[in-house]
Amino acid sequence: MFSKKLPALLLFAGTIPTWVGGQTHPSVEHVVIYHEPGMFGGWPANHGIWIWGDEILVGFSKGYYKNLGDRHHIDREKPEHHMLARSLDGGRTWSIEDPQAKGYLRYVDGGFLHGVPRPDVPFAQLQDPVGGIDFTHPDFALTVRTTSTGAGISYFFYSYDRGRTWEGPFRLPNFGAPGIAARTDYIVNGPRDCMLFLTAAKQNGEEGRPICVRTPDGGRTWRLVSKIGPEPEEGFSIMPASVRISDSEILVVVRRREGPRRWLAAYLSQDNGETWTPLDDPVSDTGEGNPPALVKLRDGRICLIYGYRAKPFSIRAKLSNDNGRTWSHDIVLRDDGGDRDIGYPRVVQRPDGKVIAVYYFNDPKTGPERYIGATIWDPELTGEP
Repeated sequence: MFSKKLPALLLFAGTIPTWVGGQTHPSVEHVVIYHEPGMFGGWPANHGIWIWGDEILVGFSKGYYKNLGDRHHIDREKPEHHMLARSLDGGRTWSIEDPQAKGYLRYVDGGFLHGVPRPDVPFAQLQDPVGGIDFTHPDFALTVRTTSTGAGISYFFYSYDRGRTWEGPFRLPNFGAPGIAARTDYIVNGPRDCMLFLTAAKQNGEEGRPICVRTPDGGRTWRLVSKIGPEPEEGFSIMPASVRISDSEILVVVRRREGPRRWLAAYLSQDNGETWTPLDDPVSDTGEGNPPALVKLRDGRICLIYGYRAKPFSIRAKLSNDNGRTWSHDIVLRDDGGDRDIGYPRVVQRPDGKVIAVYYFNDPKTGPERYIGATIWDPELTGEP
């Protein structure tokens, strides 16, 4: 029987090799955060990750496993649960929380991407935001959700107690687009000032192009700051990951698809998100496609994490020491994935300098179910500048 206090399972004791441009470095440890027979765990990138010292919180989706071939292996005729996993020791062990069962992070009417609504969770009504949020509260967390990957309705919740209780859902505008497909990515600028990086539907209602929006009044009103890059002709530019470089500079990496090509593209703003300049692509090939995760390391380098959806199915990292203008070789954190249905990472850095990359995964040892995993990794031991 699944327990709400499910301990993590250490797949490897100590460390295992990491491949960097053909060289090995003993610097990673893998942890299983959530695995349940017959169930599907997925998509931390959609939910968000937060860190307070050695306490880490990450969101994910829990559904029922079903082999759907080249689609996500979640049974769309059964409920999807929005869950949280919490670690108090820097990501080595985890407990699982069901905030919806407590009345928090409930589904908005129609607000689910996969499966059907939970019968034990009543619909929550969207509220107009009242503002006054203190984005700099020491125990603050924000999560942004959507009802669709295309022309969806998007909304947000916030917490002042490290995700134990939540306020919301509060409606986000469509910012002149047919709809907004929001995932959780934000930059706090001040007590009442916060930026969100969202995906707006294209004018034909399909996904999508990234945008930057901002509130000056604690979330009561939001304005469109800019559209990031041109609207894709046939493919999409979605799921932005952002990092602040300086008081005026912001780096954004997005998931791109055009025709048969899947890659990660980067944009730099030097005027706090008002305008954007394209940079060289950090990753020219992501297999069948996967979103990025970014963190600025304490030594000033930028760390990029992504899933590679082609053989060998893997979780990879890259480092930049010039704010995203150039990148290191691929650092393969693991390449034992069972198939393409992996990735969607989020990433944070611990106070001791180690990086925690969280993603969904499957491998031959755990069976066909998708699980939520983490890699604990020391970027100072990679041999990269």
